[in-house]
Amino acid sequence: MQNARDKLIVALDVESSPRALDLFSTLSETVGLFKIGSQLFTAAGPEVVRQIVARGGRVFLDLKFHDIPNTVAAAGIEATRLGVSIFNVHAAGGTEMMKRTLEAVTETAAQENLAKPKVIAVTTLTSLDAQSLEQIGINAEPDWIVRKLARLAADCGLDGVVASPQEIGIIREAVLQPGFLIVTPGIRTVRQEAEDQRRTMSAAEAVRAGADYIVVGRPVLNADDPVHAARQIAEEIATAWR
Repeated sequence: MQNARDKLIVALDVESSPRALDLFSTLSETVGLFKIGSQLFTAAGPEVVRQIVARGGRVFLDLKFHDIPNTVAAAGIEATRLGVSIFNVHAAGGTEMMKRTLEAVTETAAQENLAKPKVIAVTTLTSLDAQSLEQIGINAEPDWIVRKLARLAADCGLDGVVASPQEIGIIREAVLQPGFLIVTPGIRTVRQEAEDQRRTMSAAEAVRAGADYIVVGRPVLNADDPVHAARQIAEEIATAWR
């Protein structure tokens, strides 16, 4: 039986390791995974990942690696050694980058007797809409780009993608590979404004559309009672299965 808690990822987008570890301790019984992104990793480094993993937490390392293939593959090896459960790369880095990273991660996990993390690709950032893409010279709708990059990631053997909730259906139509994961940020409660996430949806709507994991940050971090807020979102996920 599916557990809604296991599908909920809380983004530890905070400024320090003590704050992140306090949130982890508070939420560890309510949340399945914790996302560590650029802010916290830059402030606290890999040690905060090690501490959460050592305490039994599962980590989604959200650093969106995008560089030459050798550099990203090497970063993937280190993410594997950190013990993260999921990490991501930019699909726009291309076929060679994604394939070499997956190969390096798989080989390292086997040789060093480590759990192999899920390697997923970022398609299009949820802060970008058609107008934003046009400003950087991409004259295509977000859904077209998401479809193309999701297929590319699947063809490279990656485990899934990060995508806006509004593109979940597009990805499910484009990629028929069983078990292909969709990790969905841009989740907001009914009462909350979208802020800088432009392509948003509720947790229940996203799960019904086919999301495997829901990433939530501010609705939990900014709540007066983070545990209660996380439980409400987990309940939303659960209602989508009923």
